[in-house]
Amino acid sequence: VQLQASGGGLVQAGGSLGLSCAASGLTFRMRTMGWFRQAPGKEREFVSTISSGGSTFYADSVKGRFIISRDNAKNTVYLQMNSLTPEDPAVYFCASYYAGSRYYAQSYDYWGQGTQVTVSS
Repeated sequence: VQLQASGGGLVQAGGSLGLSCAASGLTFRMRTMGWFRQAPGKEREFVSTISSGGSTFYADSVKGRFIISRDNAKNTVYLQMNSLTPEDPAVYFCASYYAGSRYYAQSYDYWGQGTQVTVSS
């Protein structure tokens, strides 16, 4: 299984950035996929998930600003990040959900390598 995240970079506060995560080696269309982020010195935190049926969940901190979506034909999950703030910089990871609470990293079995998001004020 391989999850390849891309799209990170530097953006000004208030700007937008889109992340992609291409999956291979798993039955993507049947898996709930998620995004987490980890800032320096902090624990990895839940950002968003999208189920196989398209149901979405968001952390309160990103609700209304971030949009998760998926394209099963391309085995890819996306995270559109809008109105970025100085609280959003982190390494963003995509992951495939396995079991348990969607809010905890241990509920996910496969992880991408992470992509850095930096926000300038």
